[in-house]
Amino acid sequence: MLCTPGAMTCSLLFRLFLLLALAVSSRGKHLGPTAHLHYSRFLDPSNDIFLRWDFDLETEVIVFELQVKTAGWVGLGVTDRYTTVGGDLVVGGVLPEGNVYFSDQHLVDEDTLREDGSQDAALLGLSEDSTYTTMRFSRPFRSCDPHDQDITSDTIRVLTAYGLDDTLKLSRERTFVKSIFLLQIFHPDDLDYPSDTMIHDLEITDFLIPEDDTTYACTFLPLPLVSRKHHIFKFEPKLTEHNETMVHHILVYACGNASTLPSGISECYGFDPAFSLCSQIIVGWAVGGLSYQFPDEVGISIGTPLDPQWIRLEVHYSNFHNLPGVYDSSGIRVYYTAHLRKYDMGVLQLGVLTFPIHFLPPGAESFMSYGLCKTEKFEEMNGAPVADMQVIGYLLHTHLAGRALRTVQYRNGTQLRTICKDDAYDFNLQETRDLPHHVEIKPGDELLIECNYQTLDRDSMTFGGTSTLNEMCLVFLFYYPRNNVSSCLGFPDITHVVNELGEETPESPMESLVVLSSVEWTPENIKTAEKACKEAQQTVMLKTINELIENTTGWIPDIIPTPRGPCLESSGGKVEPQDHTPARLRAAPVVLSGSDTATPRRVPLAALLFLQSSLLAMLQMGA
Repeated sequence: MLCTPGAMTCSLLFRLFLLLALAVSSRGKHLGPTAHLHYSRFLDPSNDIFLRWDFDLETEVIVFELQVKTAGWVGLGVTDRYTTVGGDLVVGGVLPEGNVYFSDQHLVDEDTLREDGSQDAALLGLSEDSTYTTMRFSRPFRSCDPHDQDITSDTIRVLTAYGLDDTLKLSRERTFVKSIFLLQIFHPDDLDYPSDTMIHDLEITDFLIPEDDTTYACTFLPLPLVSRKHHIFKFEPKLTEHNETMVHHILVYACGNASTLPSGISECYGFDPAFSLCSQIIVGWAVGGLSYQFPDEVGISIGTPLDPQWIRLEVHYSNFHNLPGVYDSSGIRVYYTAHLRKYDMGVLQLGVLTFPIHFLPPGAESFMSYGLCKTEKFEEMNGAPVADMQVIGYLLHTHLAGRALRTVQYRNGTQLRTICKDDAYDFNLQETRDLPHHVEIKPGDELLIECNYQTLDRDSMTFGGTSTLNEMCLVFLFYYPRNNVSSCLGFPDITHVVNELGEETPESPMESLVVLSSVEWTPENIKTAEKACKEAQQTVMLKTINELIENTTGWIPDIIPTPRGPCLESSGGKVEPQDHTPARLRAAPVVLSGSDTATPRRVPLAALLFLQSSLLAMLQMGA
């Protein structure tokens, strides 16, 4: 946008056009000053800070409303994993005489704010009453100001701060960071909730949590007994009060009806292998997650001869403080209905086989692991033709060293797309997430899982395993229509890695792990090991719900990185010299929601008259 009358005129024009773009969104979302905002979350332990938000994926604009129990200033922004320094913070407040102030700023250090040269947030409302200060504003997902962090489908570290008065000074006691998935696709209010909904709890009963760091407790439970087909359409965690910090994840595995199952509760991966039977995950929850409801067209089928009648419930406990005498009855609550959906849903587990052959060197700033899945044998394993799989959602899972994950799809040797990713993964926030558009997987496609780890805080090897201090690299894809393949996991030829490191080749793969444990790791040989793991031949292990296993082999393809999308350049102030953006990141024209030839929705006459009069007034000011 070309502006010559002055910075104030440009700022007002930018905000008016941003508001107009919000008003004419063809998705029907009116994200204005009084619009209902779908999503909400408390941001602090005392529940004094409450955030509401909503967004438009087409116009790439997000609206926040921050409500804080204070009569002072309030601030909301985004920061990174390691420090608040450099984080962006939009601040505002109401002065005692009633005037408002509002500014797009960033943290120079942990105690100091500085106003951005480019003002990329648009104020939609600011008020103060006897209890709260409330600020509503909009901002683009990607601005061209390097002080503003992007809003993406990754985990976002939401930064919030406030003051007790209108002096803009940061206090560590009133500054908070919370991990949130801001760009959620569905909200329960948008989805069907049948009138005949029934509830069934799958829970462990009065289990004494061992005084160990890590315990995997398993038990076998029946699914609801129904006389005809029903669909499970929603699940949520059912956590015993005061045990929330000890329950790391809960998984529900479907059992084949021919399986002979043990009774009682036991260690899942201990001396009795029967307690690790059943490998097709149908529901998964992990720390930080909330309830999840499937899209209206899919559900988990129960009640037919082909459906599982029993499940294995797996509860992972992390008792790092070795507390004695703690009993738990946590589990999963499922909601089901006789109102059938169009499709039966399945879950496919992808990634690196959870086994010590998956290793991470200590002291690594970054170390990549890869797990390959080849779907060419799916029909053979399924025992019948496999329809194209329509992926609707996903769950990502690593342990404490995980920093990022991605799932990449290939067809006929060509990269098609990144199905899902999180470049800011947070171990403490693991939720099932929806895809904005269904992704089709055809038989013969290859799927690659890449996991990025950091082990700077470790001085010994980390191996794949079930303990929280071990590691995993897993992605669960929720798809329809269901088939019998439950998992497709890869792992590298470990002897090739040992050879590339210049070590003597051992006789067995397990001896290779002993050799790797004795290596003196340096940044150079860490990169050598990472490269060798990627170039080694992968063994791909496929498993069905009936525990049939077959192996194949393959090679890790290259990943073509996805470039950052175009940014929205604000005219709300001068761009500082250090803020100049390379030409490839200059602003793209604002596109209204909808198809390529989107027709704007009707704008109220009052809004058009207000826009016209405002433009005339500004042009006269600049004359």
